[in-house]
Amino acid sequence: MTYNGLLTTFPKEIRLFIATFVVILSIGYFTGLLFIQHTEATSPNGIEENYLGNEEDEEANVMKFKKGDREMLTTVHTHILSMSFIFFLLGGLVWMTHAPKKWKLFLTIEPFISVILTFGGIYLMWSGIGWFKYVVIVSGILMTVCFMGAASLVLWQCARPKKVGN
Repeated sequence: MTYNGLLTTFPKEIRLFIATFVVILSIGYFTGLLFIQHTEATSPNGIEENYLGNEEDEEANVMKFKKGDREMLTTVHTHILSMSFIFFLLGGLVWMTHAPKKWKLFLTIEPFISVILTFGGIYLMWSGIGWFKYVVIVSGILMTVCFMGAASLVLWQCARPKKVGN
């Protein structure tokens, strides 16, 4: 089965449908990043404070309390499931683009590893393994870079149809 470059051969209406989906998916993804920025969880200490609380800091602008078992399990569960679907759908579109197989393999497999490292790392950090906050930051950045790369590749190829005779 030939799938490399298949996306560029789709009719204009289907490419528009796919591009619209990727744009809306990207808005949702980056809204989540804005939420992370809003909760000040973009630094190692901010991540730790967001999940472990800051009750001992009397000068904190916003008082935060350690998340409970139920809240942590819900956060980890829902994020792993939803992010898996996001990267599965986007990955399926990436495999239909015209790009080197190694790029596509990286853009479609790495996000799954990052999802486990990011949300599993948050849980492990919350459980008491504090250095996982650094794993969470690195894997979160790598996940976002892969998302941006995959979404850009799909949008670029939706906008650039295959020319007749190519």
